[in-house]
Amino acid sequence: MDKAMPDLRFKLMSFEFKIRDFLMPRKKILQEVELKSGSKVLDYGCGPGSYVVGASELVGKTGKIYALDIHSLAIQRVKEIIRAKSLKNVETILSDCKTGLPDKSIDTVFLYDIVHDLSHPSEVLKEIYRVLKPDGILSVSDHHMKEEEIINGVTSGGLFKLAKKGKKTYTFSVK
Repeated sequence: MDKAMPDLRFKLMSFEFKIRDFLMPRKKILQEVELKSGSKVLDYGCGPGSYVVGASELVGKTGKIYALDIHSLAIQRVKEIIRAKSLKNVETILSDCKTGLPDKSIDTVFLYDIVHDLSHPSEVLKEIYRVLKPDGILSVSDHHMKEEEIINGVTSGGLFKLAKKGKKTYTFSVK
């Protein structure tokens, strides 16, 4: 499937994200998703964990965040965040596609700033479809792509339909 980016590129991206997250806090984007206490969330392509703390707070003690990435440095960074913030409701998954999660077990999937990098997006969308509950949502944001590319890319496989468009995210529901 996909290959992890070189370590140096990942470290540079992580540094850029720290600046971005300071200037534009990720919690504002998460407000568009309307996470509920107790929700189970998959942050697919979590990178250095920009959304982990905010999502963890929003789903609360009864919720769960699964942070998945292909890059071992991303998983290492998220584990550092988990330890530093004493997050009890976050678990990491090192994978290039398969989540290892049960069918229809996830309420919300984040696909943020990753769609443009996927070499096999249809395989990833099939896996997301498999783990999403029937009333679950897929929240997508990718500033590297135009609106029509995002919408067509997610809906073309017939698994998802556009439910709403926010300022920074597109919300898709299971078809």
